Amino acid sequence: MLYLDSNATTKPCDAAIEAAEAAMREAWQNPSSVHRAGQSVRAKVELARASVANLIGSKPRDIIFTSSGTESVHLAVRGAAAALPKADRPPLVASTLVEHSAGREILKDMESRAEARVLWLPTDINGVVDTAVLARALASDDKPLVVSVQWANNETGVIQPVDEIARLCKAAGVVFHCDSVQWAGKEPMRVEPSAPDAPFLDANLVSISAHKFHGLKGTGALYIRRGTRLRTPVPGNQELGRRGGTENVPGILAAGAAADEASNWLADAGAREKLRALRDRFEQTILAAAPGSVVNSGAAPRLWNTSNIAFPRLEAEAILLALSERGLCASAGAACASGSLEPSPVLLAMGIDPKLAHGSVRFSLSKWTTQQEIDEAAALVIRCVESLRASTAAAV
Repeated sequence: MLYLDSNATTKPCDAAIEAAEAAMREAWQNPSSVHRAGQSVRAKVELARASVANLIGSKPRDIIFTSSGTESVHLAVRGAAAALPKADRPPLVASTLVEHSAGREILKDMESRAEARVLWLPTDINGVVDTAVLARALASDDKPLVVSVQWANNETGVIQPVDEIARLCKAAGVVFHCDSVQWAGKEPMRVEPSAPDAPFLDANLVSISAHKFHGLKGTGALYIRRGTRLRTPVPGNQELGRRGGTENVPGILAAGAAADEASNWLADAGAREKLRALRDRFEQTILAAAPGSVVNSGAAPRLWNTSNIAFPRLEAEAILLALSERGLCASAGAACASGSLEPSPVLLAMGIDPKLAHGSVRFSLSKWTTQQEIDEAAALVIRCVESLRASTAAAV
């Protein structure tokens, strides 16, 4: 199998699997129990919290565990809006239509329930948010009180100017949530100024997910900066009173192990650049052999692992089925929206021609992707595209 769908999920690392297995066999007691066995499990959970905190450059006390990146996003956005002082009308929340569906759908739901009004910030053709529009909105009398923008796009890999967004939000005194699910574990980051040198994200709330950096599905985390008001939809004593419910200990310990491995891997910048070169090699090979194909957002800064390629006059579903039959895993848009025959709403929101959006396929590498896999994958894509184009031409 050739796996180029790592933005959907990554293969769990051995350390994560071993940590989860050990938790199920040996650390199965409730971490909220006061007896010695329960407190031993609590200590393991806190060590994992410290590992996740280290990955994103935060203090352990500011990290809470959730069930997923989606829950983290929902808790951050809905919780921040709900914690605002009561007013005559719902608070204004600013975001973009190129967010992951977790971000888009929670805002649409909040709007339908009169919990918020939504300002959808425009982007350019590459999907980069227009910060000038945000600046004007934040300077208005009816300014957004919560801003939610992802750091890196899950479909195109485009990197948003979060440093500028954070600066604008801080100057206006509003809450900034950053969906960092695709960033964490792929690039260095820090959410505290005192953390080791890495790109600084000056956000109030930051969402991440373990299965995007070789942990297990079912465990996410949310960074909550001290002093940030947040109303939890699930009250309880667990997770510093921010999220009720017995902790998923196997998933949390696996997340800690995966975070440690990711932190060590991120120390080698050369490893990421080698993988970026492989991604570029993959794109160049396909573009040269498949006339008319286009890299969506190719002109913008992107994560090293993500490639979204449009194949005109072809359907992404047909391409994916052909690739799957030959052992190559990829996706069209977000995996969370799989099964839809409609083109990616992210690409449409960017202003991509619907005909191109219909034929767009996302390929995403992991830190373990090799040159041999890239070359084999590119050859498979080219053969499938040529075959489908020949079939389409014959049917006309």
